[in-house]
Amino acid sequence: MSKIQNPTKHTESIKQNKLEQSNLRLRWAVFRQNKRAFYSLLIFLVLFVCSMFAEFIANEKPLFIYKDSKMYFPVFVDYPETAFGGDFQTPCDYLDSYVRDELLKDAFVLRAIIPYSYDSIIMDLDAQAPTPPDSKHWLGTDDKARDVASRLIYGYRISIIFALILSVCSVVVGVVLGALQGYYGGVLDLVGQRMIEIFNAVPILFVIIIISSVFEPSFWWILCVVGAFSWILLVNLVRAEFLKARNLEYVKAAQAMGVSDIKIIFSYILPNAMSATLTFTPFIMAGSIVTLSSLDFLGFGMPVGSASLGELLSQGKNNLTSPHLGISAFLALCVLLSILVFIGEGLRDALDPHIKAHMKTSTQESNLDSTDLNLKDSKQGLLC
Repeated sequence: MSKIQNPTKHTESIKQNKLEQSNLRLRWAVFRQNKRAFYSLLIFLVLFVCSMFAEFIANEKPLFIYKDSKMYFPVFVDYPETAFGGDFQTPCDYLDSYVRDELLKDAFVLRAIIPYSYDSIIMDLDAQAPTPPDSKHWLGTDDKARDVASRLIYGYRISIIFALILSVCSVVVGVVLGALQGYYGGVLDLVGQRMIEIFNAVPILFVIIIISSVFEPSFWWILCVVGAFSWILLVNLVRAEFLKARNLEYVKAAQAMGVSDIKIIFSYILPNAMSATLTFTPFIMAGSIVTLSSLDFLGFGMPVGSASLGELLSQGKNNLTSPHLGISAFLALCVLLSILVFIGEGLRDALDPHIKAHMKTSTQESNLDSTDLNLKDSKQGLLC
């Protein structure tokens, strides 16, 4: 009997895998049909890769130096000035004119596209900072003589990492709590909803202001505080899906067969409820970026000197005679938020549970149209 059952199980698993692959291909095709969402995803991937490898795009340290038959990689290793023939054991300052014009005069130096880091103080400006955009500083400099383009790239990295970590944590907490409330209901659901109402009544901004007055604000402090409140919207969404699904026939059948509640929740109901959760994720990312930028704009966000989009907006407010600061930060923030919203719209269309029915009806209509055209052609041929 075991020899007979194993092939059938194998064929069933193959069929199941083929169905899942065809479902994924179908949803990807629907997502690609939304050109705005597809190109927004490509732009987001480009921004993500560029921000993750910001040290190779915007850095005061050269990527590669070849001097006296020796190879140096300053982007990975901090070399002292004596390594290039200098007099000091301190780390080499590659923006110094003496290092650039004397020590590395006969060396092959491969620099980054933007030869400044986010915290590099530029000493050889032609005018008092902030300076407008020019051929050397594409987006100008800020009021502390730092390159704006470099700070935007590093600011993108902080914003995207903050949004990704916060979204993952919010999805995990929101899905687990919403699933438990929606599946079991009763006292657990009642207590959970009252706790959510309490969390909704807490003003996040005031909590962060209080914490920043006691502790030094940092990336992880802000992430923990904002993450403590960001899961609330997802709980209600997942809870509604589980309240609807727990009375369906396949759940009742699994309960009658003795399947454990954990398996029913995470193997049977959750995959059907994840479409709404994944659709909501890009909007959580957009909201977290707005929150971080708002805190930085008000001065309660990242530590002083950190690259941040909100800090650039604050500089634009404080330096109205240098509009390039506010315009650059505003456009960068608008582009990032817009592409996240467009990606969310594409996911909403691709994860629509009625997509298969729409595809079937569209294929049937196209088949009917083709048969009508064939009948018309045949009639015309007979008349001729």
